[in-house]
Amino acid sequence: MSRQTNEQVLERYEKAEFGFWLYLMTDIILFASLFATYMVLRGNTAGGATSADLLDPKYALIETVILLTSSFACGIAALALRFKKVSMALWSLVLTLLLGFAFLALELNEFAELVREGHSWQASAFLSGFFTLVATHGLHITIGLIWGGAMAFYLLKHGTTANSVRKFTLFSLFWHFLDFVWIFIFTIVYLGAAL
Repeated sequence: MSRQTNEQVLERYEKAEFGFWLYLMTDIILFASLFATYMVLRGNTAGGATSADLLDPKYALIETVILLTSSFACGIAALALRFKKVSMALWSLVLTLLLGFAFLALELNEFAELVREGHSWQASAFLSGFFTLVATHGLHITIGLIWGGAMAFYLLKHGTTANSVRKFTLFSLFWHFLDFVWIFIFTIVYLGAAL
């Protein structure tokens, strides 16, 4: 590649990274508005069950440990890529994804149990706010799982190139962001229900 072409490639990468940071900013705004909405609605139970009646902080703690462990595995994968250890990066990424699937399964199980007991998003404003906030996080986890799967195939095909490290770094930032959001959900929604 000529020098001009390398500069163009670098500029394209910088634009992609800037676009990703803009996306994360919009996600922060989205989740901030969902948290604010939940806080306003959490007392509006329409005479039905409250968060203290329905939400189990111990169950959510298991989800939290699983998600934080997945984030740790994702960090190991990112470091392994930087040291050109593709096999270790792939195994750590697989662990990240398996733990992400486990987290999502627990979240869906919680939703199914609530709905089965008659506590759907239609039962009260509180439940509407709860389902919207937590399900939006779950949707982001699903997107992260798809992205992580695509990254695994990319790493298998291309190995540890500068481009694969850059792409994985963006995925890793997204995954850590979801952990950050979940800590707020765990604290505000689940621990808040116990207080």
